[in-house]
Amino acid sequence: MNRKIVSAVCAAAMAFSMTPVMAMPVLAGDDTIKIGVFEPQTGENGGGGLQELQGARYANEIRPTVTIDGTEYKVELDEVDNKSDKTEAVTAAQKLVADKVVAVIGSYGSGVSIAAGPTFTDAKIPAIGCSCTNPQVTSGSDYYFRVCFLDPFQGSVMAQYAYDSGYKNVAVIDQIGDDYSTGLANFFVKQFETLGGTIATEQQFQTNQSDFKAILAQVKASNADAVFAPSSITTAPLIIKQAREMGIDTPFMAGDTWYNQTIIDNAGAENAEGTAVSTFFDENDDSNPVATEFVKGYKEWLNADDKRIENNGGNDAIVGNSALCYDTYNVICDALEAAGSTDGEALKAAIAATDGDYVTGHITFNEIGDANKDSAYIDIAKDGKFEFLKIVTVGGEEASTEAE
Repeated sequence: MNRKIVSAVCAAAMAFSMTPVMAMPVLAGDDTIKIGVFEPQTGENGGGGLQELQGARYANEIRPTVTIDGTEYKVELDEVDNKSDKTEAVTAAQKLVADKVVAVIGSYGSGVSIAAGPTFTDAKIPAIGCSCTNPQVTSGSDYYFRVCFLDPFQGSVMAQYAYDSGYKNVAVIDQIGDDYSTGLANFFVKQFETLGGTIATEQQFQTNQSDFKAILAQVKASNADAVFAPSSITTAPLIIKQAREMGIDTPFMAGDTWYNQTIIDNAGAENAEGTAVSTFFDENDDSNPVATEFVKGYKEWLNADDKRIENNGGNDAIVGNSALCYDTYNVICDALEAAGSTDGEALKAAIAATDGDYVTGHITFNEIGDANKDSAYIDIAKDGKFEFLKIVTVGGEEASTEAE
C-alpha cells in the first residue's frame, strides 16, 4: 500500500482517538496560527509568484479565521521568498519550519517545490502546491499535495490540440535545468509523436538567457508548422518578439505559465496573436457559481490598490494560479477545521480526505496527493486578450464547443 495512504489512515485514526489536550493546536500566539506562503517574489518566476501570493492574501482577507476544536483562531500568513532558486528554496522552507507554520501554500515553479519537499516532510508539515505541475512534486514527498492538473496531462492536451489544428511538424523550445519546462516539453513530444506528428527541432536555452536568436534561427530553418515553448513569464515575450523580428510567423503554443496578460502586453498584441495555451481556470467561464463570486470579489480587491494591480502584471485579468492559490488556502482551512487539530499527521489526513467544490472545480486527492482533475481550458490570444477556445478532458475529448 502507498506510504501516503498508510500514514493518512493512521493519522485519521489518531485524530479521532486523541484526548482534548493532545488535540490542542500548536499556535503562533494565544489566538493565532500560521500558514506559510512559499512563493518566488523575485527572480525569473517572481511575476507568477506574486500573482499566486495575492490569491492567498485575498483568501486570508475573506476568511481570516478558522475554528479548531470549538475555538476560533486568527490565521496569519507567513510569507517567504524562495527567489525562484532551488538552493534559496530550501532556506525559505527551513524558515517556515522554524516559524512553526502548520501548513504551507506553494510554490509557483516545480523545481523549487521539489527542492523544498524533503524539508516539509521531515518536519511533518503538509504542503499544497497551487500550480506546480511536475509529477515529482508529490511523488517525492509524503507531505506534498497539489490542486492543479499535472504536466503529463497538460502535455497531452497541447499535443492533441496541435495535431488537431493540423500542425504535423512542431518545433520545441525548453529551458535547461527547469523541471517544469523540460518536463512539459518531454510529455508534449512523447504524445505528439504518438499521434503521428514530427518534432522538427528541439532547442534549449539557459536560465536568465535573453537573446534567443541562435536557437530561433534553427527553428526557422526547420520549417516548423508551430512552436511549443513552455517557459516562464519573463522569457515568453522575448521569444515571441525575437521570433517575429526574424520573420518567423508560425503560431506559438505553451502551457499554463503563458496564460498571462503580461505576456501579450510585453510581446505586443500583433506578435502574440494566435498563441494557444492550456490553463487551469478561465475568468469568463460562468458555469461555476463559486468561481463567479470569486471573480467579482477578486477584481474589486485588485482594483482597490494600485500595488495589487502592479503585482498582478499591471491589469486586473485573473490568471489561473491566483485562483488555485485561493483554493489552496481554503482547502487548508477546511482541513484544519475537519481535523480539529494542527497536528501534522491529523492535518495531512484531513487534506487527503478533501471532497468539495472550489473556485477551480471539485477537488479530491488521489493516493499520491494529486488533485483528481481531468480537464483543462485552452485559450488563444486574439486582439490583445486571451479568449476561451475549448475545454479538453483526458483523452483529448472536447467538453464544450469551440468559441465562435
